[in-house]
Amino acid sequence: MVIFGATGDLTYRKLIPALYALYNQQMLPEKFKVLGVGRGDISQITFREKMIQGIRKFSESKHLNEKQIEEFAHCLSYFQMDFDDQKDYLRLKMTLQETDDCEGTCGNYLFYLSMPPDMFGVISGNLGKVGLSNPDTGFRRIIIEKPFGYDLDSGLELNRKLHEAFDENQIYRIDHYLGKETVQNLLVMRFANGIFEPLWNRNYVHHVEITSAESLGVESRGGYYDGSGALRDMLQNHLLQVVGLTAMEPPSSMDSDAIRNETLKVLQSLKPINEDEVSKHVIRGQYVASHVRGELQPGYREEKGVNPDSRTETFVAMKFFIDNWRWGGVPFYIRTGKRLPTRVTEVVVHFRPAPHTLFQQDDFAIPNNQLIIRIQPDEGILIKFGMKLPGAGFNVKTVNMDFHYSDLSEVHLPSAYERLIYDAMVGDSTLYARADAVEAAWKFVAQIQNAWKNNPEIKMYGYPAGTWGPENADDMFDEKEITWRYPCKNLADDGNYCEL
Repeated sequence: MVIFGATGDLTYRKLIPALYALYNQQMLPEKFKVLGVGRGDISQITFREKMIQGIRKFSESKHLNEKQIEEFAHCLSYFQMDFDDQKDYLRLKMTLQETDDCEGTCGNYLFYLSMPPDMFGVISGNLGKVGLSNPDTGFRRIIIEKPFGYDLDSGLELNRKLHEAFDENQIYRIDHYLGKETVQNLLVMRFANGIFEPLWNRNYVHHVEITSAESLGVESRGGYYDGSGALRDMLQNHLLQVVGLTAMEPPSSMDSDAIRNETLKVLQSLKPINEDEVSKHVIRGQYVASHVRGELQPGYREEKGVNPDSRTETFVAMKFFIDNWRWGGVPFYIRTGKRLPTRVTEVVVHFRPAPHTLFQQDDFAIPNNQLIIRIQPDEGILIKFGMKLPGAGFNVKTVNMDFHYSDLSEVHLPSAYERLIYDAMVGDSTLYARADAVEAAWKFVAQIQNAWKNNPEIKMYGYPAGTWGPENADDMFDEKEITWRYPCKNLADDGNYCEL
């Protein structure tokens, strides 16, 4: 495994701890090596010591074995190079061939680009020019991190550059949201249980709601985020991929292409939002300074690296439809934002009410049934339904029936990167984004990007840090009694724990 950008934060915090977790479970090949590639002039010892420190600090393994960590560190080595110099790629090729000869790694290379996206085309192109993308002597695969472009044109251009050196079946576009156990369990829950799939359509579902909230602000990423925003950073990739898995038709098999074919059909069926309708269907916001749990949090425009006159959205909520037989007329609502009350990601399926209301309460209607699929934190599934309170009469109370992955104490719950890196090693691309799906997602959001760019009169709503976004976001619901679900009413003091 060759990690470009090996001295960066992602490698230190996520990639190496994930690889150690696989090593700990004996899921790595016996002849496995990691070559960290970077610009910095550091020694092999320094590199290994830093990675060991990352494992100790960020590993999700319950029991760290110091002897095992030291053994794993012997799999790591470091290679300094200039990413723009083709001669250095020839040196890299020689180093990999020497490793093949000495260690018996059989020419199987997995390239991981933990780099800024403007380097994807440069690195993949140079790998192709020196023959390192050619799978003649073993498999050659490349993993890239989001963003997969910044708009439709740049997404198309990135795919073109990648395809100059690698075939589509060699390219793995990683989205760590899809590595979450609960996201994957969407498929099992729907297609392995006869009680869910018959209800998963316009006849029984009133609307679907997807939320991805973060309690943190932009922190030290203000410069990057100000050129991105919530639409590009979260909605176009993470949330639309979750929409695809939630709304897809049953695949013909569990083959990766069969599953990705169905998610693609969903993205291609998204009803376009015309530029003149964007203000009705999309709400954008930007957090402003506010006291959160006793501390004054700065507004977005006061963050380091952010333009004081920035029009970059830190919150976006959207209402849209999927124009197909299953979902015709069912509204989907998705929202994401920073500096919200807590960190939580969930899918909520709101079912239609019973056709005849027998048990109307005196002061309010009985809430519709809900199926809540919690992706993070406290991963699990919850069903809300009505039950009679003990005593005289028919007083109905909404109760919960739930499952938490944390209840499976004897089962290891792999991190997203752990699962996805392993899938790339074995050649399973099910949970990776395909070129056509990326392009379909960009095509859907292009009209929104254009409207915001061309029409300065479209409002940017402020919302106090620590709240659930602009109040106007509730206006997208047609029925006044329906609003967004506000999860985690009983927050921990630090706002980081959110019980299902």
